[in-house]
Amino acid sequence: MSRQIVLTVGNNMMGDDAAGPLLAEKLKQQPVAGWEVMEGGSMPEDCLHLIRAAQPARVVVVDAADIGETAGTIRVIDPDTIAGMFVVSTHSLPLNFLIDELKTFVPEVVFIGIQPAIVAFSFPVTEMVQAAVEKVYDKLKDWQGEASFEHC
Repeated sequence: MSRQIVLTVGNNMMGDDAAGPLLAEKLKQQPVAGWEVMEGGSMPEDCLHLIRAAQPARVVVVDAADIGETAGTIRVIDPDTIAGMFVVSTHSLPLNFLIDELKTFVPEVVFIGIQPAIVAFSFPVTEMVQAAVEKVYDKLKDWQGEASFEHC
Protein backbone atom coordinates (compact mmCIF):
# COMPACT_ATOMS: atom_id res chain seq x y z
CA MET A 1 0.00 0.00 0.00
CA SER A 2 1.23 3.51 -0.79
CA ARG A 3 2.19 5.66 2.14
CA GLN A 4 -0.32 8.20 3.38
CA ILE A 5 0.57 10.93 5.86
CA VAL A 6 -1.59 13.18 8.01
CA LEU A 7 0.37 16.36 8.72
CA THR A 8 -1.17 18.13 11.69
CA VAL A 9 -0.64 21.83 12.22
CA GLY A 10 -1.35 23.99 15.24
CA ASN A 11 -0.51 25.01 18.76
CA ASN A 12 -2.09 23.13 21.67
CA MET A 13 -1.68 26.18 23.91
CA MET A 14 -3.97 28.34 21.73
CA GLY A 15 -7.54 27.10 22.19
CA ASP A 16 -9.03 25.70 18.99
CA ASP A 17 -5.73 26.03 17.14
CA ALA A 18 -5.06 22.72 18.89
CA ALA A 19 -7.30 20.90 16.37
CA GLY A 20 -4.24 19.51 14.56
CA PRO A 21 -2.33 18.45 17.68
CA LEU A 22 -5.52 16.87 19.06
CA LEU A 23 -5.87 14.78 15.89
CA ALA A 24 -2.19 13.79 16.09
CA GLU A 25 -2.65 12.57 19.65
CA LYS A 26 -5.73 10.57 18.67
CA LEU A 27 -3.87 8.96 15.75
CA LYS A 28 -0.96 8.03 18.01
CA GLN A 29 -3.26 6.46 20.61
CA GLN A 30 -5.54 4.77 18.05
CA PRO A 31 -3.69 4.44 14.72
CA VAL A 32 -5.67 4.18 11.50
CA ALA A 33 -4.44 1.47 9.12
CA GLY A 34 -2.60 2.90 6.14
CA TRP A 35 -1.96 6.31 7.71
CA GLU A 36 1.10 7.79 9.42
CA VAL A 37 0.94 11.00 11.43
CA MET A 38 3.49 13.82 11.53
CA GLU A 39 3.09 16.65 13.97
CA GLY A 40 3.93 19.92 12.30
CA GLY A 41 3.09 22.11 15.27
CA SER A 42 3.56 25.81 14.54
CA MET A 43 6.34 25.11 12.03
CA PRO A 44 5.02 22.38 9.71
CA GLU A 45 7.59 23.31 7.08
CA ASP A 46 10.16 21.60 9.34
CA CYS A 47 8.54 18.29 8.33
CA LEU A 48 9.09 18.79 4.60
CA HIS A 49 12.34 16.83 4.51
CA LEU A 50 10.74 13.93 6.41
CA ILE A 51 7.77 13.87 4.05
CA ARG A 52 10.04 14.05 1.02
CA ALA A 53 12.07 11.09 2.34
CA ALA A 54 8.86 9.09 2.99
CA GLN A 55 7.68 9.61 -0.61
CA PRO A 56 3.97 9.33 0.25
CA ALA A 57 1.22 9.04 -2.34
CA ARG A 58 -0.98 11.36 -0.28
CA VAL A 59 -0.61 14.03 2.40
CA VAL A 60 -3.61 15.39 4.27
CA VAL A 61 -2.84 18.62 6.12
CA VAL A 62 -5.19 19.40 9.03
CA ASP A 63 -5.33 22.79 10.73
CA ALA A 64 -7.70 25.30 12.27
CA ALA A 65 -8.83 27.77 9.62
CA ASP A 66 -11.16 30.76 9.74
CA ILE A 67 -13.47 29.89 6.87
CA GLY A 68 -16.34 32.08 8.01
CA GLU A 69 -18.52 29.17 9.15
CA THR A 70 -19.82 28.03 12.52
CA ALA A 71 -17.27 26.57 14.93
CA GLY A 72 -16.44 22.96 14.16
CA THR A 73 -17.27 23.18 10.44
CA ILE A 74 -14.87 21.11 8.34
CA ARG A 75 -13.96 22.07 4.78
CA VAL A 76 -11.46 21.01 2.17
CA ILE A 77 -9.72 24.24 1.24
CA ASP A 78 -8.44 24.61 -2.29
CA PRO A 79 -4.73 25.49 -2.14
CA ASP A 80 -5.29 28.33 -4.61
CA THR A 81 -7.64 30.06 -2.16
CA ILE A 82 -5.48 29.67 0.96
CA ALA A 83 -3.46 32.81 0.28
CA GLY A 84 -6.61 34.93 0.21
CA MET A 85 -8.05 33.49 3.41
CA PHE A 86 -7.26 34.12 7.02
CA VAL A 87 -5.88 30.80 8.12
CA VAL A 88 -5.29 30.96 11.87
CA SER A 89 -1.84 32.47 11.89
CA THR A 90 0.15 30.90 14.70
CA HIS A 91 2.56 29.50 12.12
CA SER A 92 5.91 30.80 11.01
CA LEU A 93 5.11 30.60 7.27
CA PRO A 94 1.75 30.89 5.48
CA LEU A 95 0.29 27.46 4.74
CA ASN A 96 -0.02 28.13 1.02
CA PHE A 97 3.80 27.99 0.82
CA LEU A 98 3.82 24.63 2.57
CA ILE A 99 1.03 23.24 0.36
CA ASP A 100 2.72 24.51 -2.81
CA GLU A 101 6.00 22.87 -1.82
CA LEU A 102 4.31 19.57 -0.93
CA LYS A 103 2.64 19.55 -4.35
CA THR A 104 6.06 19.53 -6.03
CA PHE A 105 6.74 15.98 -4.83
CA VAL A 106 3.49 14.49 -3.44
CA PRO A 107 0.87 13.31 -5.98
CA GLU A 108 -2.13 14.22 -3.80
CA VAL A 109 -2.21 16.99 -1.20
CA VAL A 110 -5.45 17.83 0.62
CA PHE A 111 -5.83 20.69 3.10
CA ILE A 112 -8.61 20.23 5.65
CA GLY A 113 -9.56 23.28 7.69
CA ILE A 114 -11.59 23.20 10.88
CA GLN A 115 -13.39 26.41 11.86
CA PRO A 116 -12.26 27.49 15.35
CA ALA A 117 -14.46 29.23 17.92
CA ILE A 118 -11.60 30.76 19.90
CA VAL A 119 -7.89 31.01 19.33
CA ALA A 120 -6.29 32.54 22.38
CA PHE A 121 -3.51 31.56 24.75
CA SER A 122 -4.41 29.13 27.51
CA PHE A 123 -7.98 28.43 26.37
CA PRO A 124 -9.14 24.82 26.04
CA VAL A 125 -10.30 23.27 22.77
CA THR A 126 -14.05 23.78 22.38
CA GLU A 127 -16.46 20.87 22.14
CA MET A 128 -17.33 21.81 18.54
CA VAL A 129 -13.72 21.51 17.42
CA GLN A 130 -13.22 18.30 19.42
CA ALA A 131 -16.22 16.81 17.58
CA ALA A 132 -14.81 17.96 14.23
CA VAL A 133 -11.47 16.28 15.00
CA GLU A 134 -13.38 13.04 15.69
CA LYS A 135 -15.13 13.36 12.30
CA VAL A 136 -11.82 13.84 10.48
CA TYR A 137 -10.37 10.86 12.33
CA ASP A 138 -13.36 8.70 11.36
CA LYS A 139 -13.15 9.75 7.69
CA LEU A 140 -9.51 8.62 7.52
CA LYS A 141 -10.65 5.04 8.20
CA ASP A 142 -12.49 4.94 4.87
CA TRP A 143 -10.82 7.77 2.97
CA GLN A 144 -12.78 8.89 -0.07
CA GLY A 145 -10.43 11.71 -1.02
CA GLU A 146 -11.52 15.30 -1.21
CA ALA A 147 -15.13 14.13 -1.55
CA SER A 148 -15.04 13.23 2.16
CA PHE A 149 -15.82 16.86 3.06
CA GLU A 150 -17.43 19.92 1.49
CA HIS A 151 -15.15 22.42 -0.21
CA CYS A 152 -14.92 26.12 0.33
